[in-house]
Amino acid sequence: MPDGNPTNLLYYGDNLDILRRYVKDESVDLIYLDPPFKSNQDYNVLFKERNGSQSAAQIHAFEDTWQWDEAAALAYKEIVEAGGKVSQAMQAFRTYLGPNDMLAYLAMMAPRLVELRRVLKPTGSIYIHCDPTASHYLKLLMDAVFGPQHFRTEISWKRTAAHSDTKQGRKQHGHIHDVLLFYTKTDDWQWNAIYTPYDPDYLRQFYCHVEEKTGRRFQLDNLTAARPGGDTSYEWKGVRPYKGRYWAYSKDNMEKFEREGRLYYTKSGMPRYKRYLDEMPGVPLQDMWTDIPPIAALAQERLGYPTQKPEALLKRIIEASSKEGELVLDPFGGCGTAVIAAQRLGRRWISIDITHLAITLMKKRLFDTFGKDAQFQVIGEPTDVAGAEALAKQDPYQFQWWALGLVDARPAEGKKGADKGIDGRIYFHDEQDAGKTKQVILSVKAGHTGVAHVHELRGVIEREQAAIGVLISLQEPTGPMRTEAADAGFYHSPGWNIDCPRIQLRTIAELLAGKGLDVPPQQATFREAPKHVRNGYHQLELSVPATSDTDALVVSDKPQKRKGRAKKSGPEV
Repeated sequence: MPDGNPTNLLYYGDNLDILRRYVKDESVDLIYLDPPFKSNQDYNVLFKERNGSQSAAQIHAFEDTWQWDEAAALAYKEIVEAGGKVSQAMQAFRTYLGPNDMLAYLAMMAPRLVELRRVLKPTGSIYIHCDPTASHYLKLLMDAVFGPQHFRTEISWKRTAAHSDTKQGRKQHGHIHDVLLFYTKTDDWQWNAIYTPYDPDYLRQFYCHVEEKTGRRFQLDNLTAARPGGDTSYEWKGVRPYKGRYWAYSKDNMEKFEREGRLYYTKSGMPRYKRYLDEMPGVPLQDMWTDIPPIAALAQERLGYPTQKPEALLKRIIEASSKEGELVLDPFGGCGTAVIAAQRLGRRWISIDITHLAITLMKKRLFDTFGKDAQFQVIGEPTDVAGAEALAKQDPYQFQWWALGLVDARPAEGKKGADKGIDGRIYFHDEQDAGKTKQVILSVKAGHTGVAHVHELRGVIEREQAAIGVLISLQEPTGPMRTEAADAGFYHSPGWNIDCPRIQLRTIAELLAGKGLDVPPQQATFREAPKHVRNGYHQLELSVPATSDTDALVVSDKPQKRKGRAKKSGPEV
């Protein structure tokens, strides 16, 4: 990344590969990572039915279930043969755990943590977000990578309200917190003091006095001290400190306090110092964070991601451990909360994710939030037909998600291989009845295409009662394909009074060149993020009820478990 005018970077690919190939030594000021927790969960892209209830339809995005297999054994072998403390820690883990799924998870994390330490500046900090399932193992691994002397804090974040975990005969306490492990690279790290508001009970007890004229709250502080220090044994307005005590301030200072109205006299005439609440910064940040609630169901910030973290959490981390203009790295980008918070706070950023679905969602979230101010570069996405062909060969589903992202379509509601001829959808409303949702059906083809595919798409839109069908292909449509598409006629939009071809054929080359779809203006396919304004959030007004299909897409905040490497070259950071 050039020093003169650095670009925010969004990388598609395996974060281990990206870190090794593109991120320079000691170039990053702050790292936040929220990797899979080894929670044995499947994270899916979920949808809602038209009545607002959750649908069984979903896209299988990734598994948070790690298995000891050939790939895990290879990762373990690589880190052990490198030697050093990390090698010793991994060997100890294997002795204790055996070759099981937890060891596979640690073998995946170890080389990534080594690379993260390499790219971190000497003054840099790293926060790893995890839950108690694996936090104790990760802490030992972090000790091996960064050194136990550079462990700073184990933060507990209360992520949910109290609930019972005693279902199915499980007798245990409710699980309501996540863990954030805070480490630094050296003993000289960036730190900006953060203060939190006082507890209301504390204020009632200690700041119980209110000035009549100003309405300012204050508490009374002692003006005496146990040991003398200069001119501290004088008489003040007929009184002296209690036996064995001295004034804590000189006479000149006491006179200054008097002029400023800072002295309060008790019935005995003893002065007390008025310490005003509005002059106090608050409570220094502690390691128990209970003041940042999870994102409420109806919150403006909520986008619907099952594991979405509140921006306030990332904002606190970024403000505490970086300065404006410094570089923040999130190697497990997910839904992009870290980069949104970094952008709001004037930091530069790098984010990495291994799925094009996540990359598409992060791009849209950035544009929805910051508009033209969302200046960033995407590395690893196809920029030409040759790159698209390479992606299609490497991973057809990643190609499909990427292609749908070119037209801002959401992936089909269904597991891989169960789309029934539908790869994506775009919803729109073009009548006064806002509840009448209409849709564009999209089919994406990476291989050979022919007239049979157009005929099949016609059947799908008739079956689904869709307004328009679009076939996206790598190959140029044949003459018979164009004839079959033209024979489908037009969809007339009553609200816009326009006619749109009922079957539309688009090539990847056309989409990359900027040719869009001929469809009525639609409500955003993905739920939009609130706009960035100086005083907080601005909620976009939606033209459809919150329970409609257009409000439906949610995606995990975590990466897909996949091996692979990004093939596209990009700028070195």
